[in-house]
Amino acid sequence: MNRFPLKIAGIAVALTMASSAFAGDQYVDPTGYAVSGYDVVAYFDLAQNPVGTAQPQAVPGDKDITSTYNGATFAFSSEENKAKFDANPDAYLPQYDGHCAYGVAKGGKVPGNPHLWRILDGKLYLNITENVVGFWEEDIPGNLQLSEANWVDIENDSASDRAIPQFESPAPVN
Repeated sequence: MNRFPLKIAGIAVALTMASSAFAGDQYVDPTGYAVSGYDVVAYFDLAQNPVGTAQPQAVPGDKDITSTYNGATFAFSSEENKAKFDANPDAYLPQYDGHCAYGVAKGGKVPGNPHLWRILDGKLYLNITENVVGFWEEDIPGNLQLSEANWVDIENDSASDRAIPQFESPAPVN
């Protein structure tokens, strides 16, 4: 019995599984940081406002407190938040590699603005503009269903190289 084809098949499956964990590129804006240098862990400690109202401002990360994950640098406001991220990055990463959730629902990758966020079922979602937040919030369940379905087809596409409209990040600080 020739085991060579089985070994090749096993290696192919392992490579496919390993590459799928890091399939898409994180959106990184001109700051050079994922989520424009804001602390992804800090979102989960902010009070979330009701649908139809603005969320609190994101918490800037510190350029001296960083981690690299999925080819992108993330900045944190404290060593404690960095440790939480390092222990379980998937719990804090923005969905769709930091791209706009509504953009993904419409079938494309556009930047996500770190100040236009919402946490749903323990997951962080970003949107690109205030107008887009309104469209997203008109039907969050329906838009999530579309986003999840579309993400399968566009996840491996290159990250957006567009700037976030009318946004300039002062983060990370220090």
